[in-house]
Amino acid sequence: MIGTMFGALYGLVSSPHIMGLMLIAVFFGLLVGVTPGIGGKLSIAMAIPFVYGMDTVSGCVFLLTMHAVNGTSGQISSIMFGIPGDGDDAATTLDGYPLAKQGQAARALGASITASGVGGIIGAIVFAIMIPVLEPVIMMFSPAEFFLIALLGISFIAFLSSGDKIVKGLIVGFYGLMLSTIGMDSITGTPRYAGHMLFLWDGVSLVTAVLAMFAVPEMISLSTKGGSISAVPMDKGFSYQQLLSGVMEVPRNWWLVVRTSIIGAIIGMIPGLGGSTAAWLCYGHAVQSSKHPERFGKGAIEGVIAPETASNAKEGGSLLPTLFFGIPGSSGMAVLLGAFLILGVQPGALMVTKHLDLVWTLIWALVVGNLIAVSLLLVICRWVAVLTFVDGRVLVPFILVFVSLGCFVSDFQWQNLVVLVVFSAIGYGFLRADWPRAPFVIGLVLGGKAEASLHQALQLWGFSFFLRPMSLVLIAMIVGLIAYAFYKNFRSTSSNAASRMEVSS
Repeated sequence: MIGTMFGALYGLVSSPHIMGLMLIAVFFGLLVGVTPGIGGKLSIAMAIPFVYGMDTVSGCVFLLTMHAVNGTSGQISSIMFGIPGDGDDAATTLDGYPLAKQGQAARALGASITASGVGGIIGAIVFAIMIPVLEPVIMMFSPAEFFLIALLGISFIAFLSSGDKIVKGLIVGFYGLMLSTIGMDSITGTPRYAGHMLFLWDGVSLVTAVLAMFAVPEMISLSTKGGSISAVPMDKGFSYQQLLSGVMEVPRNWWLVVRTSIIGAIIGMIPGLGGSTAAWLCYGHAVQSSKHPERFGKGAIEGVIAPETASNAKEGGSLLPTLFFGIPGSSGMAVLLGAFLILGVQPGALMVTKHLDLVWTLIWALVVGNLIAVSLLLVICRWVAVLTFVDGRVLVPFILVFVSLGCFVSDFQWQNLVVLVVFSAIGYGFLRADWPRAPFVIGLVLGGKAEASLHQALQLWGFSFFLRPMSLVLIAMIVGLIAYAFYKNFRSTSSNAASRMEVSS
């Protein structure tokens, strides 16, 4: 086992051919990640013709590296312009963009890039540790647990809104849940709330909804306000000292990094939940476990670190069921699985018994690829951060074109542009009225997963699925989290009211 592990590492780093392919994969993976709307799935699909005919190891390393580093650069547009690349990056926008407005884009980028790399490495380590015990863990989860885990994620809505905003947050979250029901019913196959509009039969485009709720409202606000994204002048903005300060935030918050990386990797192992679930769950966990939750949404560095470690760590976790059971851990892994089959990889028990060297090579590819990506991004982010000091009137037209292209390319449906306009108006209304927008994405992302899993659980066990041991544990966690959230919000509201009374007296 030890010999196979280190032999795979030596074979990887000592091959100029494979290392060259990894450098190319890192470059294209970062480029795709920073472009809203394209995402990892499309990049893998476009790369398949180029790897066809390659030897198995080279092709698999190239594709996995390109897919794994997508998330490492996806937060750049989230932090710089408030434009999430996809649902995974939306959580980073909540605190990353406020930091950029405060002239701390370099600090936010340093923390997020380092956290992404560390999360990817820890995810690979979790994958390696889980190899001996993977089957019982995967088999523990059924549709009943998937439903309750989705509810657990939705329950974090209560933490994302404080004080008198908690009711507004719940309203916005239920709005997202309502929209998640648009499309084909997962059980009967009949279209709901879609009429004859075929583009809605697959549901509302997540990329379009996220960009409309976050990116366009911020750009409208920037254009009406005037000036640059950063509120401080350029001579007080970027510095390598600030960048290093962001990098050092990761070891300062090492316990949060470890927790969210492990949570992200475990969520990645559960087929069907995906990276958006991991990012939002870990963002909610960071808020819930913080001594100062009121800072979140206003520029808390923990709000950048937690979702980034989780969304990258989940890649190592989702690779596990993909390789050993042939069950893709995420939609991106589903496309990757198809590419692996083309390259001659046969997922199953033989991956443990006869092809363990390939498994370890892929684990090391995750580690080395993330190290290369982090090193490259830390070098170039000095020039990226400068964009926050450019006059918004120059940037906004280009960014809006970029957003529109991202919406179209995500599904190649021109109707998404109409949805973008409608949802952007709603998102701008939320922004002007100071209503939280994050709960909308949580409801939209997790609503469909919760509904499909609920149908399956009811067909298998009826309502008795609530009495399964794992279900009871998850129900207790959900009830406890919601009660704790309301308690903290009530206490915060009471203390604020008391302080206002003292000031007035």
